Amino acid sequence: MATNRLRQLNDFGQSVWLDYIRRDFVTGGGLAKLILEDGLAGLTSNPAIFEKAIGGGNEYAPAVRALKSKGAGAMALYEALAIEDIRGASDLLKTAFKASEGRDGYVSLEVSPFLARDTAGTINEARRLWQAVARPNLMIKVPGTAEGLQAIETLLAEGINVNVTLLFARGMYEQVAARYLAGLERRAAQAADIGHIASVASFFVSRIDSAVDPLVPEPLRGKTAIANARLAYESFKRIFSGSRWDALAARGARPQRLLWASTSTKDPAYRDVMYVEELIGSNTVNTLPPATLDAFRDHGQPRASLEEDLGAARATLEAVGRHVSLDQVTDKLTEDGVKLFADAFDKLLKAVEAARAAA
Repeated sequence: MATNRLRQLNDFGQSVWLDYIRRDFVTGGGLAKLILEDGLAGLTSNPAIFEKAIGGGNEYAPAVRALKSKGAGAMALYEALAIEDIRGASDLLKTAFKASEGRDGYVSLEVSPFLARDTAGTINEARRLWQAVARPNLMIKVPGTAEGLQAIETLLAEGINVNVTLLFARGMYEQVAARYLAGLERRAAQAADIGHIASVASFFVSRIDSAVDPLVPEPLRGKTAIANARLAYESFKRIFSGSRWDALAARGARPQRLLWASTSTKDPAYRDVMYVEELIGSNTVNTLPPATLDAFRDHGQPRASLEEDLGAARATLEAVGRHVSLDQVTDKLTEDGVKLFADAFDKLLKAVEAARAAA
């Protein structure tokens, strides 16, 4: 039997997660098959994924009818459907969670994107969802906005696993990692266990090239996102070393891994697994949409690529900087990302309301 290319990523210290969820995938054996055959070790979700799932067929109709009969409105109905899916996926991934001693096996559920600029609202929503799902291998997704930073630290200090999403800039990533350390330190100061806390920093990739490519000469196209991610990993290695980190690690803490998100290739001129092949390294996660997962299984070429030629990565970003401000690009991508998720949440609630009306 040929070696499974997705499983080979584990040999380089990288975990494979899937950016997808829907009811029949969880209950019908699709997720279990990927866990068994491909070594899939986690699942991420967002409002757009749930909107496509709930609005894309009739599989949720029986659950919608039952909830409607109890008087559930669109928001309550969505949450009930999502929580059931998240719980089901969490239970299937519990074997990976236990086998990895809590390193993998997580399912991510996002707080309402309408709260992206509301620190207190984000904290309260995250607490509520954490208690509602009631699974140790849940991660609550919190956007990496300025307002999200304090929420991230507070939630981690309370022992809630956090997936920090919508990261584009290395500067913001470094602030997020610092908040992770601060949250663990606050918890450790209370003599609470920090060994079970897990977090990832979801660093978005392909959207950066989509934004930068039209603004730079042809030789630089398709290179900015990978260079940016490689230098973020350099920051990761620096932050999670030294005396401050060593003190936390001695108490059982695990590093907050970088998770590569937005790894489907948007430009058909590029290799369809480019954002997987070029970002393989230890203590990282790649969350792949289904088409990219299938493509890498079919023809991906794993290698330890993440730390290749960091000098070239720096040179690439310097050259890009002569044509466009990367800081301005990443700021706009963050703003656009918050809006896109909020728009998707609006569409999701409309899809749920339509399903409710048809029930």
